[in-house]
Amino acid sequence: MSSATADAYLAAIVDSSFDAIVSKDLNSVITSWNRAAERLFGYTAEEAIGCSVLMLIPEDRHAEEVEIMARIRRGEPMPSFDTIRVRKDGTRVPVSLTVSPIRGSNGQIVGASKIARDITAAKESERRIRLLMREVNHRVKNQFAVILSMVRETGRRTTDPQEFEQRVRDRIMALSRSHDLLVNSDWVGASLSELVEEHLKPFGRENQTRIEGPAIRLSANAVQHLGMALHELGTNSAKYGALSSDAGRLEIDWKIAARPDGLNDLHLTWDERFPPMAGERRFDTSRKGFGTVVLQRVAPQALAGHAAMKREADRMTWKLVAPIETVVASEGADP
Repeated sequence: MSSATADAYLAAIVDSSFDAIVSKDLNSVITSWNRAAERLFGYTAEEAIGCSVLMLIPEDRHAEEVEIMARIRRGEPMPSFDTIRVRKDGTRVPVSLTVSPIRGSNGQIVGASKIARDITAAKESERRIRLLMREVNHRVKNQFAVILSMVRETGRRTTDPQEFEQRVRDRIMALSRSHDLLVNSDWVGASLSELVEEHLKPFGRENQTRIEGPAIRLSANAVQHLGMALHELGTNSAKYGALSSDAGRLEIDWKIAARPDGLNDLHLTWDERFPPMAGERRFDTSRKGFGTVVLQRVAPQALAGHAAMKREADRMTWKLVAPIETVVASEGADP
């Protein structure tokens, strides 16, 4: 390959590169400018060649160019680095720069070439990763707090080690089911019907259960706290209520109702009926076990609402009322 052919071949490679490739003399005056440089910085070759490369550098970073050229003149290697450059329209763009010396035919350094790669997308990805990691850290700490509360409150109300272990395991698994729904939706929430169905799955008896209500996408906070409440209700029902008998019936329904101030509330009702059994221990609302605490205090307060529980010989009802704005997922929620 002749020298002219090699030069033409090299020029074609430079011109078709996706990276901006610019050369400059030892006075930082631009001597060549490829098409990628036009796309990145906004200047045509005619506008850029003959001008100082300082036009691409923010004033507060001009010292970078002084240091770069000093190292080039000394023939020192210049490692790639990330920095900021300025487009023709004045906007700043993050770039990764690689600077190399240009030598003349006698081997003397006569200038420098630089390759600039737009790293806007990479920087945005880094920003989102940092944001997500902070959010993950926050959510993990919240999960730990909930689990520690479960362990503490269950321990206070359970004396048998095996019973304690079983209850803690069941409650953590219930929390896990809510968590799975959130993960599957990229943590933007889950539908209320999905949440109810997921927490009733372990108990079976689908033919004895009716679920009804409008489509509502719950916030992550609502998913976790309502999930805890549904687990406690379902566990008690499977032991002592509608889900413990073939004759039992469970209805879970919800609606959105207007308040006097014009805003809306979610009304959620768990209503179960079962045959009365003489001497059978049922859900005792006066006994402040962990389940009762969740249903009467933890879940309602987490949603800025209130709840009421009523026990009869053949019926148990739990009703929750909470402002809809504390329950539903906000539009455009981002993990």
